[in-house]
Amino acid sequence: KIQSLQEGKVVFSFEFFPPKTEDGVDNLFERMDRMVAHNPSFCDITWGAGGSTADLTLDIANKMQNIICVETMMHLTCTNMPVEKIDHALQTIKSNGIQNVLALRGDPPHGQDKFVQVEGGFSCALDLVKHIRSKYGDYFGITVAGYPEAHPDAIGNDGVATPEAYQNDLAYLKRKVDAGADLIVTQLFYDTDIFLKFVNDCRQIGINCPIVPGIMPINNYKGFLRMTGFCKTKIPAEIIAALEAIKDNEEAVKAYGVHLGTEMCRKILAHGIKTLHLYTLNMEKSALAILMNLGLIEESKISRSLPWRRPANVFRVKEDIRPIFWCVIDVELQCLWLYIFSLVRCLTVLRVT
Repeated sequence: KIQSLQEGKVVFSFEFFPPKTEDGVDNLFERMDRMVAHNPSFCDITWGAGGSTADLTLDIANKMQNIICVETMMHLTCTNMPVEKIDHALQTIKSNGIQNVLALRGDPPHGQDKFVQVEGGFSCALDLVKHIRSKYGDYFGITVAGYPEAHPDAIGNDGVATPEAYQNDLAYLKRKVDAGADLIVTQLFYDTDIFLKFVNDCRQIGINCPIVPGIMPINNYKGFLRMTGFCKTKIPAEIIAALEAIKDNEEAVKAYGVHLGTEMCRKILAHGIKTLHLYTLNMEKSALAILMNLGLIEESKISRSLPWRRPANVFRVKEDIRPIFWCVIDVELQCLWLYIFSLVRCLTVLRVT
């Protein structure tokens, strides 16, 4: 399970999503390996609702935990998921040594405007949290989503949730925590005052678990508008003005995104928050640049206790040696080993005959 959030030091984590192509998956693993070398507290992978995409999420989560060797959290949603499929996913990651789940209702199915409960499934994240706790006990650490501006469904056409809707959303979040959630990761935001108020409001109603701010670096102007529009995120006027002036210069947008992300994180850390969760969108440079600006990582100094990272799998935590991987063996040595292996097989056959 995720332990480092309780240690009192500043920690960070990364989110990734399943790519659509095999080459994209291969590239993602290479990128993950580089980013995990900087010792994040955990990494999470988003859920693909239904079919091969869901299977891909399960496969990526397994490799993150057991090959990349990072503490892994898998998203799990209620979208198109009857309880049998939910339990299949949970049993699969449990057998792979994964102990962290982000329990979500999920977005509406493709082509629909509103979430529809699938037959035999759950209608909300609260029911999913209750199911995980009742069936799997304390095996899983359960994370839930928090919404500093209220859930998008509660935000009106004017872009703001009413005070009543905001309070109802907070009360629902407390019910998720009371049902067994251990951790809250927030929706993206670009007004740090809104996040800090949200944390204080949570504490006022008795939500005492860690609340991790979700930070999404701006890498692309159109992508930024699309994501904030989908999430109904408030954008401060000064950010809109700064981006409008450079929107056609991709490198300038990325540089501004790093600067803005750095300043947001500095303000959050200055208020005693010791955790940062970076929505990477499968890109590494901006996320790592922000962490370097904060002094949380050094490009030239990567800390490892062993030549290989220790396994994150709960069943393998006592391992202190790593298997030999063909990818790091000299080609001539590979050929020699194959020759020896073939020779041994031939001798074995001769002895039998």
